[in-house]
Amino acid sequence: MRGYDPNEVDAAIEARDARLARLEREAQRLAERVVDREKRLHDVLKRPMSVTKGIEEIYGQARRQATRIRMKALDDAVQMAERVAELTRLRDDLSARLTELAEVARARLGLEEEVVRKDAHNVFAGQVEVDVGPLHDFAQLTGFEDAAAGIDGASEIKVRRFTDRRATVSMKLEGPVELLRELEEKAPFDFVVRDTRSDGLVLDLDDEDPAQQDRAA
Repeated sequence: MRGYDPNEVDAAIEARDARLARLEREAQRLAERVVDREKRLHDVLKRPMSVTKGIEEIYGQARRQATRIRMKALDDAVQMAERVAELTRLRDDLSARLTELAEVARARLGLEEEVVRKDAHNVFAGQVEVDVGPLHDFAQLTGFEDAAAGIDGASEIKVRRFTDRRATVSMKLEGPVELLRELEEKAPFDFVVRDTRSDGLVLDLDDEDPAQQDRAA
């Protein structure tokens, strides 16, 4: 009961014998391959001149091919350098031209803005200021602010300064406006134009007879 099993021992021995047989066959095949390789090597060594000649021919072809590749690479590099230099010159020319055009455009825009803000018909646009006075009371100032607010396209009506009975009223005009004509129609008093500037008007009231200036009265 505690000894070995004859069947298991016999099976193990058979498996061992089978593996040994496989190893012997594999060793035989390897030995045959070694003998075959040695025979081929022996045959090659019998013809050393032909083998050397073939190797030198291969080396020569490789050197010629490498030379052609290097020459082609050098030619491509020269052409690329010339192209880069040409593109650099073109970029510099374009930059200079763009600078010139930008200067011309700024000059034209400045001129056009000046023409829009103030032309022969006193047309203004954008941020403008009106210096008006002397004002006799705050009612006149309030009336003038209301007149400015009644102009189409006028916004942001603000009193910037009020000193010595003169007020500086700023406003923003969304588009070209005949500011003088609009104020003549809407202002609650008569005035005369002392000066027209690029950014607005200077208006004077008659200081002697305020009653006649107040149209509302």
